[in-house]
Parts: sequence; structure tokens; C-alpha cells
Amino acid sequence: MNRESPVIACKHVWKLFGPSPRKYLASLPADRRFADIQKDGYIAAVRDVSLEINRGEMLVIMGLSGSGKSTLVRCFARLLEITGGEVLVDGQDIMSLTEKQLIELRRRKMGMVFQSFGLLPHRTVLQNVAFPLEMRGQDKHDRRERALEVIKLVGLEGREEYFPRELSGGQQQRVGIARSLAIEPDIWFLDEPFSALDPLIRREMQDEFLRLQNLLQKTIVFITHDFDEALRLADRIAIMKDGAVEQCDTPDKIVLNPATEYVAKFTREIEKSRVVHAASLARPLNGQTPTGKPVAADATMHELARLLVNDTRDSLPVVDAKGLIIGGLDRQEALDLFLGSD
Repeated sequence: MNRESPVIACKHVWKLFGPSPRKYLASLPADRRFADIQKDGYIAAVRDVSLEINRGEMLVIMGLSGSGKSTLVRCFARLLEITGGEVLVDGQDIMSLTEKQLIELRRRKMGMVFQSFGLLPHRTVLQNVAFPLEMRGQDKHDRRERALEVIKLVGLEGREEYFPRELSGGQQQRVGIARSLAIEPDIWFLDEPFSALDPLIRREMQDEFLRLQNLLQKTIVFITHDFDEALRLADRIAIMKDGAVEQCDTPDKIVLNPATEYVAKFTREIEKSRVVHAASLARPLNGQTPTGKPVAADATMHELARLLVNDTRDSLPVVDAKGLIIGGLDRQEALDLFLGSD
């Protein structure tokens, strides 16, 4: 993952709704609170957000209804005009693009699945999925083959000639997912794409996105209200409240060190042993290398439970995917976390 060249960078982004948002923002004191802005007759849907999203990363954005998740993602794609700040995609300021350039950017680089499916009612499932390929000018035979491939992938094989009105809500959402997958975008924006799916299909689609991410290293911005889903999918999680990002970090760090009381509420009921990996607890060796059987950096404390209980070593070597020792795991610290001790 290239940490030096973010695919998306937003800097001090604001999205205000109200009578004269730009003029109001220009005169807004730095310490003006969310409630004060509301009293002034404005809605601060996004408040001074700065984020970088790296190539091949899956960033999951979480928050309660009205926290600004969907608005922020729409700002990333310039589906909404921002009130202030800057949004860069591959280093290009998208606010400076003409309408034609913006359409081409979305067509070439972005796939989008939002809660409102946006299906074309008079087109079949196959035609809906192939539509973005048609807009791209792809050969009819090639776009049909690709559409059939992703229709099968999302479990709609046999319904290619159905119209949206003949599908359930969950099936319609899968058509939207398939249409997004069809163009193989560099960037996927997904706004609770699995919310209407039954648990089994939802799990399968999570697996598919994880597989595709590992295989293709696409950049994914994923909105969910389900913290378990976020923990399963995310490289990093951004938790929003009142339009602002409260914390953006890896799942391990958010669970171990919530930055605010609001973030702590999200993690309070989470079983930390299922989230925290050995790499997160690995300590510098300081010249003393632990001996004996190592543990994998990506193993969770839950997976290591039996070893932690039965082993007598104070410190266990932690190794990366190449087998290189990256630190030592303090057995007592790990047991304390597993057992829920403070």
C-alpha cells in the first residue's frame, strides 16, 4: 500500500446547508460549536474534516444517522459541492474540474453503490448491470459477458431478464452492487450496500469484497452502522459525530485507545480479544529476543487464547508474514486483555 500517494485527500472540508453558507463559513470563529451553528440557522453536515485515503485501503466510515457519513462520501465524488476546503483525487483538485471532466473521472475511476439503488425501471437486470459499460462505449458482447459474470457473483443468476419491480429490496441492492463491480473501478464508494441483504448473503458479499481488495488492491470507502461489519472489513475506521471525525485509526487502536467518550461508546460492548492482533501488542525487543514458538502478527488474542493460557514464557516472539520477528508479546498483558482486565 502506497502511503506516500493518497488516492483521496480532503483538507479542512466543510459542507454547510443554509441561506449563505460560503459567506457564513468565511466569518465563522474557530471555536464555534455544532449547536451554535444550528442556532444560526445552518446545518453543518461536514465540519472541518481532513482525511487521507491510501491506495488499496478500505476505509470504513461509521456514525449514527445524521452524523455526516453519506454527505462526506458525496463530497469525495463531488456529488455535492463543498462549502470550504479541498478534495483531491490522485492529486487533482476535483473542485476545479469542468462538468465534462468530472463525468469522465467518475466514469473512469469511481464505482458507487448508495442506499437508493438508482436502477433503471425499464431495463432488465442484465441491462442495468451493463449500463455503465455501455456508457463507457464498451463492445456489446464484452459488456454482456462482464455483466453475466458479476450477476452470478452476487447470486442473481437466472434473474438476468427480470425487471427491478420483479425483485425484492435485497435483490435490487445486489443489482446495484453488481453494476458497481462491473466497471472494475479504482475507487468504490459504498453506502451501506449490504443493509438489505439477509445475513448469509451479507457475509458472502463481505467475503467477496475482502477477496477483491486482497486481489486487486482497489481503494474502498465503505459506510456502515454495523460495528462488527466495520471491524471485519476495515483497514481503518473513521467515526463521525455531528459532521466531524472523532477518530480515524485502525480497528485495533480504536478498540484499545478510543480518543473520545463518544468513540468509547462504540467499542464498549466489543470483545477486544476478537479485534486486537498480536502486532498491536508487540513491544520493542531492546536487544532481548524472545525464544520458542513465535506467534503470527495477524493472529487475534482470541485465536491465541489456548497458547496464552498454557505457555509459561513471559514474552512470545511476534513474526510478520515473512517470518521476521517484529517484537515481543507480553503474555500477561495479552491475558489481561483476553480476560477483560483493565
